[in-house]
Amino acid sequence: MKTLQTLTVLAGILNDPLIQAYSQEDAISFLRKLYERGAEEGFAAYLANAVLTNANAFSRACAAGKNSSEFVRRAYLDDLKAISAAMEEEPHGFAYGETPSLLAGWDEAAMLRLKSYYAQNGCGIWLSHTAFRYNGTLQPILTPSEVTLSDLKGYESEKAEIEDNFDNFVRGLPYSDMLLYGDRGTGKSSTVHAMVNRYAAQKLRLVEIDKENILSLPRLRALLAAEPMKFVIFIDDFSLREEDDRVSTLKAALQGSMEGHAGNVMIVATSNRRHIVEENFGTRKDSVHAGDSEEELLSLSDRFGITVLFASTGKKEYLSIVEALAADADLHTPTEQIDLLAERWALLRGGRSPRRARQFIGYLLACERKGKPVEL
Repeated sequence: MKTLQTLTVLAGILNDPLIQAYSQEDAISFLRKLYERGAEEGFAAYLANAVLTNANAFSRACAAGKNSSEFVRRAYLDDLKAISAAMEEEPHGFAYGETPSLLAGWDEAAMLRLKSYYAQNGCGIWLSHTAFRYNGTLQPILTPSEVTLSDLKGYESEKAEIEDNFDNFVRGLPYSDMLLYGDRGTGKSSTVHAMVNRYAAQKLRLVEIDKENILSLPRLRALLAAEPMKFVIFIDDFSLREEDDRVSTLKAALQGSMEGHAGNVMIVATSNRRHIVEENFGTRKDSVHAGDSEEELLSLSDRFGITVLFASTGKKEYLSIVEALAADADLHTPTEQIDLLAERWALLRGGRSPRRARQFIGYLLACERKGKPVEL
């Protein structure tokens, strides 16, 4: 076990309490933590996962498509051999189990497999999670939306424009920051989540930042620019008051500063308003240069290279979405009855939208499964 204390490039895995106890030959503490984690029959897999997700000089270079130095490669290979040697000891009270194929052998062949894996998938925390929240530090979102593009009905031209821009972004082609605006419930946020899920395998990750933290945007961009991934900084349900200091911060982030456009960061915001700065009539009236002031506010929206309107749905579009969702859910209720019920559902709940359609289909599906009559 003590051989793990010689780790250099992979020294970070010793921060794991279980692996630390193992390396220190603290048998009692090790077994307690092992049983708590349910890894008593597969410690090799646990150890392999710690190695796989460790961000270090070797994994970062590989993820960025670069070659690490010969010194780092030798040290990394020595660390793999040290781990292999540590697992040659006779286990007591647990089983090593099978080592995942990616690290099988803990040798140079395993190192080459890891190099290809990191180049394709990224490294560190970006391997374990696809969505994060930023409030001064990055926190993984443990239950991110799993929505896919096929789940979203309607708005085909809007989705096509957004997907084309996402595709440009992940391919390293010219792209634009985006503002998606329109009525509530039209699927703006869901479309962003679906796009991230669509391109997650191409090293795309989402980082959500609340509008209250916009002043931290330059710091967040600088943090992400150093990572070997592609990032969507997502600002949901966004609006600001004209006197807000965050207006100038966001304007600078949208290609208005000396930093320019970070090639691995795209900003996407959603809003219920086309002009995301709420104007104050009193300020307009008292301003000596009212026209210049208004232009200053409107220029924030204009900084987004692409703006996409998610207009409210009419009856025809709404029922088309309902019927598509009903088909996906394999409902047995006749289409004519579904349409009548869906229209009544919308009237009782304040309007037609994709969100209302999904809520209705969910309710109807539950009623069918339970054999319960629909009550509206």
